[in-house]
Amino acid sequence: MKRLFFIIPVVLFAVLAYVLFDSLIAPPPQELPSVLVNKPAPQLTIPPLDAQTQGFGPANLKAGHVTVLNVFASWCIPCRAEASVLPMLAHIKGVALYGMVYKDTPENARAFLDEVGNPFSRIGLDESGSAGIEWGVYGVPETFVIDGSGIVRLRHAGPLTPATVKSDILPAIERARASG
Repeated sequence: MKRLFFIIPVVLFAVLAYVLFDSLIAPPPQELPSVLVNKPAPQLTIPPLDAQTQGFGPANLKAGHVTVLNVFASWCIPCRAEASVLPMLAHIKGVALYGMVYKDTPENARAFLDEVGNPFSRIGLDESGSAGIEWGVYGVPETFVIDGSGIVRLRHAGPLTPATVKSDILPAIERARASG
């Protein structure tokens, strides 16, 4: 009986420690589901990055073509890695590639694009990160596929690679073409 008196608190402590430790470990962003998939894109007008670009809004996302929206920042190392993959998407017929600069300055974003190349037909600036909140952005880079009716069909968290473009993005573009 005395032994049980000492064992029960130890077992309870171990269970509590496990539960608390487990709650500290968040799943990777690519495993977190997006509430936007199969729902209309946020009804936001994103201002242009600078005088060299055009921003975008709901009308652009409902223009009848599939849109691939890439969220990036100049301070994002994986964004540099995926920069060489984005031109693949820019050359797909009937697909518009838009960029959204997330929590960055226009000067830094422009320098980044001048360095790695600019595949985007429109680039919006989300300097404060408020548009990113509406889009459910967990971090950069993230990529969304939006059908011609403005419905989000895919969210891909993390950098794009030729393999992820082939396995995730291109099939989502085809599904978006069929649905929108």
